[in-house]
Amino acid sequence: MPLSLQRRRQLRKISVFVLGLGFVGIGLLHFIRPEPFEAIVPPFLPWARAIVYLSGVAEIALGVGVLVPRTRRLAAWGLIALLVAVFPANLYHAFGDVQLASMQAPLVYHVIRLPMQLVLIAWAWWHTRPELPSDPSPAA
Repeated sequence: MPLSLQRRRQLRKISVFVLGLGFVGIGLLHFIRPEPFEAIVPPFLPWARAIVYLSGVAEIALGVGVLVPRTRRLAAWGLIALLVAVFPANLYHAFGDVQLASMQAPLVYHVIRLPMQLVLIAWAWWHTRPELPSDPSPAA
């Protein structure tokens, strides 16, 4: 049985709220505890700390942006671009023998984390779509 239009709207509001606050929270962590993020910046990139701070600012700004209806679609596209841009750091973390807190993350962590990027991209993409109509269309 398909969800009612009202229920779909409620789910979308909850979804965008969780997505936005999630990115704001992770972005803030880039400033509170930058070291773990800095450790997974691939070594071929200079200025790891600056990259961590810049990506933190982007996550906060885009997270707030998806919470604002007027900027939601553009911010969601920005989140997609950001998730693609940081994917090399996730690959480096998985395959570069990066240790955080003196330990190597188990393989299962990376097996879940890498595909999770695709889930996050799909989630952000959902919020690039036009809002649901305010009134159900009349039945034909």
